Amino acid sequence: MAEIKSSGRPIDQLFEKVLCMNILSSDYFRDLLRLKTYHEVIDEIYVTVTHVEPWMTGNCRGPSTAYCLLYKFFTMKLTVKQMHGLLKHPDSPYIRAIGFLYLRYVADPKTLWSWYEPYLRDDEEFSPGSNGRMTTMGVYVRDLLLGQYYFDTLFPRIPVPVMRTVVANLENMKLPTKHCGVTGESTRGSEETARRPPSVKASLSVSFGQRAPHRASTRDSSPVRRTITPSYDRENDSKRSPSRHRSQSRDLSDRDRDRDRGRDRDRDRERDRDRERDRDRRYDYDNDRRSKDRYRRDYDRRDREEHYRREGGSRRSRSRSRSRSRSRSQSIHEQSGHKQNRSSPFGHGSKDKTSASSNLAKLKDLYGDLSSQKEDVGMDRGSNRPGGTEEVIKLGGSTWR
Repeated sequence: MAEIKSSGRPIDQLFEKVLCMNILSSDYFRDLLRLKTYHEVIDEIYVTVTHVEPWMTGNCRGPSTAYCLLYKFFTMKLTVKQMHGLLKHPDSPYIRAIGFLYLRYVADPKTLWSWYEPYLRDDEEFSPGSNGRMTTMGVYVRDLLLGQYYFDTLFPRIPVPVMRTVVANLENMKLPTKHCGVTGESTRGSEETARRPPSVKASLSVSFGQRAPHRASTRDSSPVRRTITPSYDRENDSKRSPSRHRSQSRDLSDRDRDRDRGRDRDRDRERDRDRERDRDRRYDYDNDRRSKDRYRRDYDRRDREEHYRREGGSRRSRSRSRSRSRSRSQSIHEQSGHKQNRSSPFGHGSKDKTSASSNLAKLKDLYGDLSSQKEDVGMDRGSNRPGGTEEVIKLGGSTWR
């Protein structure tokens, strides 16, 4: 039997990672292993499914029964005949809705139009979400084609050329070409999907602030809700009131201008600070240079003074030494003169002279007159010397010649 022409994506990549992990780890999906045939799964859908959202409603943080059964169909790999049986099943619209979801996830995007076209005007009413909002099967099928998000989960992307042909075919059939919102908002962050867990950790655990995990009054205390709801209110307010959006844009422009002005002021302040720093550095440099010059001048002046002092002291010492040498020479000369006067026995008046003459006469009487002999001897010595001088010793004389 012929199988449906699929897109070729693995089963674990058809859903988002969070949803796929929660389905595989849920107890209900493990209980579905007991279902072996296609008809058993259809009976299970008829009994248990009340909406076709991906997540359970209320305070439970697990995947819905519809998506667990849809994943069960993925593992069974439905044929074309079985798919036609799902799409035309008369017992429950949720059986048909799960069939359309199966095609949106598994089928090749080029074949979606041929599968969905016979049901675009279907008038069967049902509630795809848990909020009880009723719609027709035709509108539901059109939203599956035109929407990228399905109750805050992501569908496989349809190529742009295929989407253009889908829009052109809808225009030819005179049907709406925009998303109607029966499968959630076209973007993430709707009010109904704010209760859905944004991560695996939040989906597998209960909030710490709750007293009882199954008490409905504790849903508002969930940190997941508190973090997601304010962003939605801001988006809805901006959508509802364009004038407020304009005022917000004006406020943003004013803030940007103020920021630019503040940045310019900061830059001017930094420039002024840099200039003041340069001035201070120059002033310090000039002061250092002046102090250095002053120190050099003082040092040179001190050197000169010390030099002058040394020269003056040396001159004074020289004059003092000269005067001292002169006084010493004079004293020595005087002392020698006194000594000579003292040592000469013939320099004291007539008495000395008379005593000397009397002594001379006595010597002559004893030894005879030797003056003539000495003169002869002196002549002989002088003749022997070439340029000799007479050396005469006078007895009683005061000096030597």
